[in-house]
Amino acid sequence: MNDTPATLLLVENDPENAQNISGGLRPSEALFRMMSDASPLGILVSDDLGHCVYSNAAYQKISGLHSEQILGTHWSMAILPEDRERALAEWQEAVSRQTPFKSEVRFLRADQRTIWTRLNAAGMHDGVEAGRRVQTVEDISERKAAERDLRLSEDALFYEKERAEVTLNSIGDAVLTTDLAGQVSYLNQVAEKMTGWPSVEALGRALPEVFNIVDGATREPAVNPALRAIEGGKTVGLAADCILIHRDGFESSIEDSASPIHNRDGAVSGAVIVFHDVSVSRAMALKMTYLAQHDFLTDLPNRALLTERLSQAMKLANRRHARAALLFVDLDGFKHVNDSLGHVIGDQLLQSVAGRLVSGVRDTDTVCRQGGDEFVILLAEVEQPADAARVAEKLLAACALPHLIGGNELHVTMSIGISIYPDDSDNMDAVMQDADTAMFHAKDCGRNNYQFFRAEMNTRAMRRLGIENGLRRALKQAEFQLYFQPQIDLATGKMTGAEALLRWQDPENGLVYPMQFIPIAEECGLIVPIGRWVLHEACRQVCAWIDSGLCAVPVAVNISALEFCHKDFLKGVAQILQDTGMPPAFLELELTESVLMHDAESSASVLDALKAMGVRLAIDDFGTGYSSLSYLNRFPIDTLKIDQSFVRELASDADNPTIVSAVIGMGRNLHQRVIAEGVETRAQFAFLLKHQCNEGQGFLFSQPLNAKDFSARLSHPDLLFPS
Repeated sequence: MNDTPATLLLVENDPENAQNISGGLRPSEALFRMMSDASPLGILVSDDLGHCVYSNAAYQKISGLHSEQILGTHWSMAILPEDRERALAEWQEAVSRQTPFKSEVRFLRADQRTIWTRLNAAGMHDGVEAGRRVQTVEDISERKAAERDLRLSEDALFYEKERAEVTLNSIGDAVLTTDLAGQVSYLNQVAEKMTGWPSVEALGRALPEVFNIVDGATREPAVNPALRAIEGGKTVGLAADCILIHRDGFESSIEDSASPIHNRDGAVSGAVIVFHDVSVSRAMALKMTYLAQHDFLTDLPNRALLTERLSQAMKLANRRHARAALLFVDLDGFKHVNDSLGHVIGDQLLQSVAGRLVSGVRDTDTVCRQGGDEFVILLAEVEQPADAARVAEKLLAACALPHLIGGNELHVTMSIGISIYPDDSDNMDAVMQDADTAMFHAKDCGRNNYQFFRAEMNTRAMRRLGIENGLRRALKQAEFQLYFQPQIDLATGKMTGAEALLRWQDPENGLVYPMQFIPIAEECGLIVPIGRWVLHEACRQVCAWIDSGLCAVPVAVNISALEFCHKDFLKGVAQILQDTGMPPAFLELELTESVLMHDAESSASVLDALKAMGVRLAIDDFGTGYSSLSYLNRFPIDTLKIDQSFVRELASDADNPTIVSAVIGMGRNLHQRVIAEGVETRAQFAFLLKHQCNEGQGFLFSQPLNAKDFSARLSHPDLLFPS
């Protein structure tokens, strides 16, 4: 055999052997030709150079060539060029190793169609011509097509499986499947994480071992959802409040559904469980429910929860023929603390009070924050009203103790109203309203006390509500008026100033005096806007007198505690002076000792700011409160006003002359004006003049005058000595 591979091509006619054929073939060759012609396989024989010397009919059909086109050509001629190099290399290796040649290649037919073929070749060892090889060719196009389709199907199946696997591992839900016997057959990654079971360990185990769930309320094992789905043949859900116990004991709240899996025949073959962790959402729902029923600041039940518990307490009282008590609690003076020290301190004070209220009642009772500085306490079961009284006394004592907050020692008291169910009222709204009414009565009785509801309180409460609504209307419809009472120099009789006094011209009740509505205005929060109106109107009126050419005098305006402590007080005064064009020297602000001494340091800074504006300052009702002389000397005060109670009893109380003369001497030594209020008799006038009191104010000189009458007095500045 030479170095050139000899391809075995099937040969049908060989001119060189024509004589042998005509003269008679050797039996072996004749047998070979007979067999090759009958074979369904393509057969060709090639010489030692690889050229075709014989091809049978099957080969010609496969290649699409006639025998004349095949004879003498190289055996690889029919192979597709892209496969030819590989086939030749494989052929060469087979020849060199003396091994059979096998290969699968594509033939390029004469009609340019491509078909797949399988080639097998071996040497012919018949002793006639060395180097000849015979090759069989089989058309395997159909098998290749089937293999391609199978491969495509397998690829598609793999792709679908891979896509399903990726999808199941990408979703947020855990997925677990079981077979018909309830043994785990699949877990996705989320299920592995939530159960603590890797797939390799979980597969084949009983579902309850891997998917360990219990009822959150009873802690009893929950019903296996997969078995329910298999037995029922339909989708089922887990019971509410179901807990999944992780392999390491960690618990999480879950929600899930289980569905049966059917085989291709439609029979149930297992179940799939889809579940997810709802611990966060369930905790959030519980938190939202809690927040909806509790006060965010004190963590006490709010009105909604109180209403629910009051309803339950009333039903219990009806069944047991017992009583329930409702205590309506309002802090005294809390607004002053809140406005002067700020909301942060105010909130901490409310939290401190809430803690003491809770400590003062039973665990079965309910302490609720109604809002602001109001609390409601439900005593769920009391035998006698006296039981509620004892609780109220205990709470008053507890609250009166100092509250140490933010470096401040704060003192606050409470007013408590008590209503008894069913003694006072037999429905929820009425019981709550009765307690509220009794609380306002406690306020009227001096605060820091408790009062039981009485039927006659309703009349007073309705009147109070009417006044509150009337005050709101009065602000909107300009029903307020200012009156002015002259202040007189006792030595000369000349008018030196005036005090602005508020009146309410009620369309139904006529002229209403401050004592009848100011306390209510303070309680309902209207005192600040009313006070702002008084200050603005006083400044506007003085400017009007000045613009009219009248000999205007300074006007004094009373400032309440709530106004003085309001965060915008200074800014409001400055804005009113700017808006009205009022010369600051014509404005005097009157404040009581108790207001200034509540927080002396803060008061001093506010007073300094007012003085910087050019405003005059006076202490009203001097002597009726407690003041520190050291602070009094530090305050930039211009005027001391002696309370009218001391002036009124100069003749009847032996101590009053001493007190009045001491105040006059103090004012003189501090270089402050001293004005005596409530001067009504000549004897009082004479005493004050003798002790060198600077000025006086009272009915002896003039009653308060409306703006028109006071303007007329300014037009005729006669001496105002008493006649």
